[in-house]
Amino acid sequence: MPLKGGDDEPRKPMTRVLSNSSLKDIMGEASLQRQLSSGTLSQATAHSSTGSLKNVVVEGVNEPDTLDYRIRHVMEAEDGNKAEVSLWHDVPLYCTDAHTGMPTGSVNFVCEIPRCSRKKYEIATNEPGNPIKQDTKKGELRAFKKGDIFFNYGCLPRTWEDPAHVHPDVGVGGDNDPLDVCEIGLRIVETAGVRRVKVLGVLCLIDDGEADWKLICIDEEDRWAPELNDIDDVERLLPGVVDNVREWFRTYKIPDGKPPNVFGLEERCMNRAYAMKVIQECHVAWRDLCAGKSEVGRNLSVGNLAALNMDSDVAAADMVMSDIPIEGGDASLEF
Repeated sequence: MPLKGGDDEPRKPMTRVLSNSSLKDIMGEASLQRQLSSGTLSQATAHSSTGSLKNVVVEGVNEPDTLDYRIRHVMEAEDGNKAEVSLWHDVPLYCTDAHTGMPTGSVNFVCEIPRCSRKKYEIATNEPGNPIKQDTKKGELRAFKKGDIFFNYGCLPRTWEDPAHVHPDVGVGGDNDPLDVCEIGLRIVETAGVRRVKVLGVLCLIDDGEADWKLICIDEEDRWAPELNDIDDVERLLPGVVDNVREWFRTYKIPDGKPPNVFGLEERCMNRAYAMKVIQECHVAWRDLCAGKSEVGRNLSVGNLAALNMDSDVAAADMVMSDIPIEGGDASLEF
């Protein structure tokens, strides 16, 4: 039941600014201004604004540590209008150089659970605007009983693990969520923070009979980033990191009374080339989801694909994937 004010009117949710958003750096102020002015955001409720872009902030909505608490990015215009940015649909997947517009080979990472924390925050894929919320089970807020996680955990925007797509290498479908990321850098990234990361490799967790891919990435600005270009570099320079990530996911459900998780691909952490192909597959699946081509994704709050500016992601995907060896021929995206 909605809260009532003094005149029996629904009381507006309490909001507070948590921080300035990094989306100006990630997407560029000009791109955000175009989206604000034209109304080309994923939400059906997004309206155009005649005002210039004033600021982009991260907002907390409602009280923390409650079922109703949400974290979102909001664009504020000089005319007072606001527009919520979906971290799943509106943020580009592939990073491009601010000066040349060329893809850098990196991807954007949305942090849900900061390193050294345990509250199980996640993008609300079934809510309009896709804010971040704390996951629940039987009406209770969830946290990792195993303890704090030792890497920044989140996902890639504009990706989706399609339950109907049975990957030939693992024999099961996807888990109906964006593609997960384990960012192994030294910085603690805040919940809802967006960072540019280098893709290094990927594990395939089999969770309740579904493929739950775990990308291994590192922040572009991390001290180790210049020296890490593939998963072999991680094994050589940071021995034990990949093993510890694998063991975390193998054992994190044991405190809940469940058996250890298992992995596909003989538990191997696959290299960057393999990981980039997984990203490509999940990006194509996301496009199909937003275009209404998927029956299994009907309960999700998806973007208005026609309104989104997809040119940069399509061009970047083709250029990035052209450098990745693909068995059987062309690596370009086809839609």
